[in-house]
Amino acid sequence: MSYVETLYKQNFLEYASYVIKDRAIPDIRDGFKPVQRRILHSLFEMDDGKFHKVANVVGNCMKYHPHGDASIYSALVVLANKEVFIEKQGNFGNVSTGDAASAARYIECRLLPFAKKILYSPAITEYEESYDGRNREPVAFPSKIPVLLIQGAEGIAVGMATKILPHNFNEVLEAVISVLHGEPFQLFPDFIGGGFIDVSDYQDGLGKVLVRAKFDTSDSKRIVIREIPFGTTTESIIASIENASRKGKIKIGSINDFTTETIEIEIKLSRNVHTKDVVDSLYAFTDCESSISINLLVIKDNMPVIMTVTEVIAYHAKHLLEVLRAELNVMEADLKDKIHARTLERIFIEERIYKDIEDKSTSETVRKAVIDGFIPYKKEIKREVTEEDIERLLKIPIRRISLYDINKAKKEIEELKTRLKDIRYKLKNLTEYAVGFLEEVLKENKSRFKRKTEITSFQKVDAREAAQRDIDIYYDDDTGYLGTDVKTGKSLFKVSSYDRVLIIRKNGIYSVADVPRRLFVDKGMLFCGNADKESLNNIIFSILYQNKKTKYIFLKRFKIEKFIIEKSYLAVPDDSKLLKLTIKEDVEVAIVYVSKPRIKILEESLPVSDFLVKNVRAGGNRLSTKEIKSIRFRKPRS
Repeated sequence: MSYVETLYKQNFLEYASYVIKDRAIPDIRDGFKPVQRRILHSLFEMDDGKFHKVANVVGNCMKYHPHGDASIYSALVVLANKEVFIEKQGNFGNVSTGDAASAARYIECRLLPFAKKILYSPAITEYEESYDGRNREPVAFPSKIPVLLIQGAEGIAVGMATKILPHNFNEVLEAVISVLHGEPFQLFPDFIGGGFIDVSDYQDGLGKVLVRAKFDTSDSKRIVIREIPFGTTTESIIASIENASRKGKIKIGSINDFTTETIEIEIKLSRNVHTKDVVDSLYAFTDCESSISINLLVIKDNMPVIMTVTEVIAYHAKHLLEVLRAELNVMEADLKDKIHARTLERIFIEERIYKDIEDKSTSETVRKAVIDGFIPYKKEIKREVTEEDIERLLKIPIRRISLYDINKAKKEIEELKTRLKDIRYKLKNLTEYAVGFLEEVLKENKSRFKRKTEITSFQKVDAREAAQRDIDIYYDDDTGYLGTDVKTGKSLFKVSSYDRVLIIRKNGIYSVADVPRRLFVDKGMLFCGNADKESLNNIIFSILYQNKKTKYIFLKRFKIEKFIIEKSYLAVPDDSKLLKLTIKEDVEVAIVYVSKPRIKILEESLPVSDFLVKNVRAGGNRLSTKEIKSIRFRKPRS
């Protein structure tokens, strides 16, 4: 391998790794991509309870994000519109209509207190240097809830992509509680735009879902769209309906958008067209119904991993226990430090140890006097007295010593010990504490996150089945042309633009094709019909053909069940000529023999139904050893 190849491979792998880990795929721990994490980190830094200009937040975030202000601004708008951690002020656009947000200098945002409760814990957060080494940013927030499933995520990296649907906040937390209790649970997506969802093929986050708009069909002459499917906007819905109408797939009179805070798209129907005739077509030919495939890809332990929803919930139940344990350990250590400091301070003042340093002339003798003064009280002091403790005690001002309230100090120490006891209880009963924490979060936020998408069961509407067969297909035997644009000759039957037709030419060649606009099939076409499975399954073809060499005549009966679109097949052997074809069942073969000596019977009739239906590739049955003068299909004589 050459140096250039080695360099190229190394650089490509580094680039791919960077895009996967640091740009496109969210981390399972906090559910954020790097740009989202940096935005929230900036908001934590700037948080003072007031609204901040988005432009200022973007500017601050540029200390951490090396990809420019545009990417930060767009990511902040998307994050704010999820309405989980950020409170908005001003025009942040509209997720339902697709309207863009105002410029960053005009809109404002701030963190919700909920964000701090769930994500902010600097004492247990791992930090790393920013791209320029001047600042420190979090590797991942110690999130206490599965943000990944609540917000959802979408991203395209090198050789992989992620598509995680959002779920209902309340249901996600209830699922984590179920795991902590060792109970089963089910969890399905929920979208801010509402609509219907069929989760029968969700496969725990590894399959796909069907989503539909919600219609008001109370009026038989108009349809009102009240809720739209995930991934669409009112603009895209209207555009898809207008496009389908132009192509003649649905018949509407007009469409009006009255959307304000709630979605209201009114579809007025054409004359003699009613609601029940259009609903299926709207689902089949427009964005009112779509299928969403899911790929739950996340960064876990520094590697991209595909997980199920159940695995993510189980991970976060365990992760929550680890985060709460770490926080409690920090709080326990902090309380121990406070109790130690308050105890030293109380003894130092109450027992007048400060009097022992009045006659000391050097810093060493002062320190020794303080340490010696605490020796009789070792049982009250739980740890060694350090240099830092002595330094702090020596800085206590005289005014504070003179006003010192011993009873108040003892009460404060008892309160600290009570809190310490509570923390130790929580550490011993961590699962109970975690469940209590989640129930508290649920109680505080339940009203914010009511389910909006209705879970139901429905089958995807097949566009071919929903299409109306209202187009005439013509065949002109004089010119040999077949199609919907052929206006001379005979109308054979009605088709839709989604249909396929079976064509059998006079030479015995047959093929299946999409409905042609104008196709030359030669004069004397033997058959043309719909090629859907139901139609072909009900048709038995009976043909008479003659071997060109032996002149023997054969009868063959068959069904056409398998084919490749636009491919030509032979219904008769290569060395044969097709004479007659019929699809009628109540017919017989009328044979007239050549008159010769010893031939007593010159005519014979054979019912077609006496012959077996075989595969289209099978040979036919030879009708007679006698020389045949003429042969045809006819109705049985009574």
